Amino acid sequence: MRKGELGDARAKRALKAIAGRASASRPLALDEVIHHRMRLGIVSALAANDSLSFAELKALLKATDGNLSVHARKLEDAGYVAVKKRFLERRPRSDYRLTYEGRKALERYVGHMEAIIGAVGQ
Repeated sequence: MRKGELGDARAKRALKAIAGRASASRPLALDEVIHHRMRLGIVSALAANDSLSFAELKALLKATDGNLSVHARKLEDAGYVAVKKRFLERRPRSDYRLTYEGRKALERYVGHMEAIIGAVGQ
């Protein structure tokens, strides 16, 4: 077995082991909303802070205005992030915070990833 095939075989065994623990009522699937790199970064940053402004998130994630706003909106539409828009000294300011649903979704996602990593390590 070649080096790359060994990793593929481990990944397949890990997924089979996890699939064996999945129930019919709770199918095995990653949360596609959180799984995207930018959205995972937003949710992770908000999990570590009470709230962050658009400008703070943009700087922290090294994102463009358009990229950040599209991904933040997707999280908001899913109910994972809440946004409060206001004016501060006549300038618009958007503050983001992680909702209860967003925190629970992140916990499920992290648990799922830990299970995959644990199964691969066996």
